[in-house]
Amino acid sequence: MATFSHSDKSMRPIQKAFGLSYFIPAIVVIAAVAIGFVQSDNEEHERFLAEQRLVASERLAQVSARLETQIHGNVNLIQGLVAAIAANPNMTQAQFSALSERIFSVPSQLRNVVAAPNLVVQNVYPFDENKQLIGQDYNANPKQSGSVFEAIKRRKTTIAGPVKLMQGGHGLLARYPVFSIGNGHFWGVVSAVIDAERLYRDSNINSDQQTLNIAIARRPQPSVKDVFVGDPAVFVDDAVRTRIELGYDTWYLAAVPKGGWLQEPPAIFVSRIYAAMVAIGIIAPLIWAGLLMRQRHRNLIILQQSEEELEEVSHRLGLALDSSGIGVWEYHPESGKLIWDRRMREMYYGSPDRDAFFYEDWKKAIHPDDIQAAQEELLQTVAEGVPYITQFRIVSPTGEIRYIRANGRVYSTAGREMRIVGANWDVTKDMLLQAELREARSRAEEQNAQLRATRRTLEHQSLHDALTGLPNRRFLDQFMEAGSGKAEKSHRLAFIHVDLDRFKEVNDTFGHAAGDEVLRQTTARLLDLVTPDEFASRVGGDEFVIATSGPCVERRSRELAQAIVRSLARPIEIGGHKCRIGCSAGISCQTASMEEPRELLVNADIALYEAKKRGRNRFEIFSDELRMAAVLRKTMSDEFLTALEHDQIVPYFQPQFDARTLQIVGVEALARWQHPQRGTLAPDRFLDIAESLNRAADLDAVILEKALFQSVRWKALGLDVPHLSVNISAQRIKDGRMFDRLADLQFSPGSLSFELLESISFDDHDEDLRTAITRLKSLGIDIEIDDFGTGHASIVSLIELGPKRLKIDRKLISPIEDSASQRRLVASIIEIGRSQDIEIVAEGVETGKHIEILRGLGCHVLQGYAFSKPLAAAEFITFVENWQARQCADG
Repeated sequence: MATFSHSDKSMRPIQKAFGLSYFIPAIVVIAAVAIGFVQSDNEEHERFLAEQRLVASERLAQVSARLETQIHGNVNLIQGLVAAIAANPNMTQAQFSALSERIFSVPSQLRNVVAAPNLVVQNVYPFDENKQLIGQDYNANPKQSGSVFEAIKRRKTTIAGPVKLMQGGHGLLARYPVFSIGNGHFWGVVSAVIDAERLYRDSNINSDQQTLNIAIARRPQPSVKDVFVGDPAVFVDDAVRTRIELGYDTWYLAAVPKGGWLQEPPAIFVSRIYAAMVAIGIIAPLIWAGLLMRQRHRNLIILQQSEEELEEVSHRLGLALDSSGIGVWEYHPESGKLIWDRRMREMYYGSPDRDAFFYEDWKKAIHPDDIQAAQEELLQTVAEGVPYITQFRIVSPTGEIRYIRANGRVYSTAGREMRIVGANWDVTKDMLLQAELREARSRAEEQNAQLRATRRTLEHQSLHDALTGLPNRRFLDQFMEAGSGKAEKSHRLAFIHVDLDRFKEVNDTFGHAAGDEVLRQTTARLLDLVTPDEFASRVGGDEFVIATSGPCVERRSRELAQAIVRSLARPIEIGGHKCRIGCSAGISCQTASMEEPRELLVNADIALYEAKKRGRNRFEIFSDELRMAAVLRKTMSDEFLTALEHDQIVPYFQPQFDARTLQIVGVEALARWQHPQRGTLAPDRFLDIAESLNRAADLDAVILEKALFQSVRWKALGLDVPHLSVNISAQRIKDGRMFDRLADLQFSPGSLSFELLESISFDDHDEDLRTAITRLKSLGIDIEIDDFGTGHASIVSLIELGPKRLKIDRKLISPIEDSASQRRLVASIIEIGRSQDIEIVAEGVETGKHIEILRGLGCHVLQGYAFSKPLAAAEFITFVENWQARQCADG
């Protein structure tokens, strides 16, 4: 057994500690290399994952932009059809199909469109595939009524779905509430179906070329039922996300690659093997060198062998460093000396023939902007012994800039001299790659910013009128929605509804370009009058709404309305012509009852109607009396439509007599409304309602057909009534359908006359009116001018028109008993008629004195209460039988 002396035992701990000191450089290098490679590996993972997410985000943004554009494109296509229906609520199926066909000719995902006045489907397109929907009542279908009533409530377009369609497949339901431009009343709903499968396919959501698994939901953190496209699990994964703001709804999109996120870069294993080789190449020689040094102290005999082995290891180390591209360095702080290997000399462009390098050589190579930071970190390492980990740029003699990453550790020699050893490697390619990734991310963010700016522009355009730049009706709707329920006693709201009085005349006379200029100049004048706290909006063709508020809103709205009426009364110069347009205005102010803004706008419209009725070029303030009048008018309007549908409109007949013989030579058919509660109503109670409802032509048609039926009946009874006169409106005479109907009616040429009011204004250059009168004459229908003397027809236009008869208005006949000047006026009218071979009919003949005077003046035909009031059909037959019997008895 071997024995050891006491001295040998006491030396073992010292030798062991001394032997470990040989491995300090190796440990430092191992730590530096390990830290460097771990950091590099982590950065490679982060870069690879960031690159994947950037690519996925860009693709999802493209899908989101395309999907949003497709949806808005489909919705906007139908807006034109909705505007057309609002302008023409009585649109036929043929007109609806023609408009829809032009809309559907534009590439889109639209599948069909239906129009439902009063929520009952009446028009469809395409017709053949969807005609079974005609007659469908949304009120009776709970599955569809929800989205329909939501659109009506919000007064704007809503989108429901995607839902399963009756025709097969899935689709988005776009609901458009329609309000008549003429009166602002609710007309019904237009519904369009957007084919969901085609929308997703055209948006590249579920195509084979799409590399992402995309899911769409209605909430940012959705449940399974909230996800309507794709796999709900996509929202659970580490997905990239975006959202689509539709203005009325928000869709949340999430996506992950179809194969999932790759956790390892494709070449990571090669890089790790390469790094391991480098580490082994660096670490193994250092450990081996330490062993050799310790062996050298233990056994001087094998010194030569150790030197040879060290040389061999050094050679292998050099090969490893050459292959890795890493440069090894050592710094002596006390002397400023630097030891660079060959690779370090290449990095810093040092001469291969120099034996030694110094601190100044390293400092001179560093980029001027990085010198201070690099020096401070090196000094901190020297002073505190912390690891030296940094990155900086160096500049070559030719000006080329390269990025260097450095890792170093502090150790002490046997003589306690501090040294720093480390490695440098060129990371220029990595930095350039990161710069490219940052640039790509910047481009993606810029594109997203452009998309957001475009969306803001579209939103601004959707809320403002393109011609005047004023807020539009949609802006006003949103303003009213935001102000709903917020009225305060000290700060109330008022609306001024302004309508131009003679705007249509400008359009008809000078063209639409002149009309546009009128609107622009009107806008400028309005903007000069409103304050920054008020705003003016254009809500229709020539309609504007001004909103004002404050504690004294009644006084301010009155002053502003008066200023607007005065301003717009001034002439507007258009193309060298001075046009006077004028306007009417209605004011409605919030009161203590705190009306909702929408109710306030309706009240302003009622006041505007009253201003127009009282002569225009003025303003009226809404009151409870106006409200009651509007309610009554609305009731009468609804009842009048019912009257047309339930045959409550009937003709009454007032006979006409030959002034010389007093024989019945004709009869005038007058409209009467047999109201079930109010009794028989004269035209002055409902004629203006018929005109406002655009149903005056229907009223005329009913009276004409019923009067002709009675004429046939008279002939069958043997009664001699040779001539029938029927009143006709300008609306009716320009209706092309009238001539189609006249072709089906039976009457003898010369036995039927149409009475035209002189107020129709025959002096206007209305070629349609003149053409219609010519066609009536060719059918054997005579033309009479009614109420002559109260309108503004000139003698020239009277001659050009060539009427068969003139009817002198009762206002001129009534005073002829007592007024000589009035008799001369009537005599002049009779003489004018005689000179042009026109028969003269006197209305309002009420006394025997009237009969005597008119006979003496040469009037041809008499009509009035002196003979008979207007009679119902049965009463008229009895009257004619009795009158003609007396005539025969007297003859």
